[in-house]
Amino acid sequence: MTSLELARAAYREISLYAPDRTPCAIDLSDNTNLFGIPPSARRELQEVVTSAVTRYPPLYSSALKAELGKYIGVAETEVTTGCGSDDVLDSAIRAFAEPGDKLAFPDPTFAMVPIFAKMNGLQPCPIPLRSNWDIDAGALLATGARVFYICSPNNPTSTLASRHQLEKLIGGARGVVILDEAYSEYAPESWASKAPSHSTLLVVRTLSKAFGLAGLRVGYAIGSPPLVMEVEKSRGPYKVNALAERAALAALRQGRDWVQQGIDTVLENRSRFERELRLLRLSPLPSSANFVLFPVADAVALTKNLRGLGVAVRPFTNLPQIGDALRISIGPWEMMEAALSALREAIA
Repeated sequence: MTSLELARAAYREISLYAPDRTPCAIDLSDNTNLFGIPPSARRELQEVVTSAVTRYPPLYSSALKAELGKYIGVAETEVTTGCGSDDVLDSAIRAFAEPGDKLAFPDPTFAMVPIFAKMNGLQPCPIPLRSNWDIDAGALLATGARVFYICSPNNPTSTLASRHQLEKLIGGARGVVILDEAYSEYAPESWASKAPSHSTLLVVRTLSKAFGLAGLRVGYAIGSPPLVMEVEKSRGPYKVNALAERAALAALRQGRDWVQQGIDTVLENRSRFERELRLLRLSPLPSSANFVLFPVADAVALTKNLRGLGVAVRPFTNLPQIGDALRISIGPWEMMEAALSALREAIA
């Protein structure tokens, strides 16, 4: 029997999530925090005691859930955590859908979502975004899906789902609506504090972006206690490692001013970068995240040329309604200037 025959049928068409992570002088490809980590988190990691490494971490991160609850404005029982937001997403999908059920999502969106669907034996149902980059709640509901996934601000388009369409989806869904707010700190609004009042809404967030802790993998979700409990069952114990939890607690307790300064700088640099892109006759989509996306003629070739000039960006090919495009993270202005200089040379 071959290894392919031994594998689950649902896994046979899955490819590994493998963006190009080859080291580059300036890496603007993965939407993480390019300003470092909160000083309070760095100090906590430098002062780690041996027992924090040799013993298991807390079972379900009760201290971290309590601190996240304070940050969002909800109760500890309305928060769950995981090893990055993708772990929380996977656990939630597994908790609320049986194999064979449908998972509906806007297209394009986070590339791991159809993979999570297949990993859990679900049928992925991509629904095109509307012409204004909003979600199409009616078309999503028409799938009869058991789980709906919405990323807002959306990755890779950087655009927001409107309140009207989200309310229509949440009100009409017969299953769970998972709202991924990984980039919400950069956006004008969030549903996180309101999630517990909706029995079918789970808002998923992360400390990988604005808080600068991507390498430590700390994700979380907010919802009503019954929803959160089912995700806890699905995720299992010990999912947030002890060092990550200590750094996260320090960042939440003493690093919030640092985080806000970084957010303010990203928003300022994002607007400035968008203006410069337009001067190059490029057309970025309206961004509410810490990155911008803009159409190009040949994303793969342009990405290769930019790498040759020392700047890494993320290429996308054949996106619905967009075609080829580049996604560029927003960081310190020196990095953005280097990206602009490389773009000017590459597209000349």
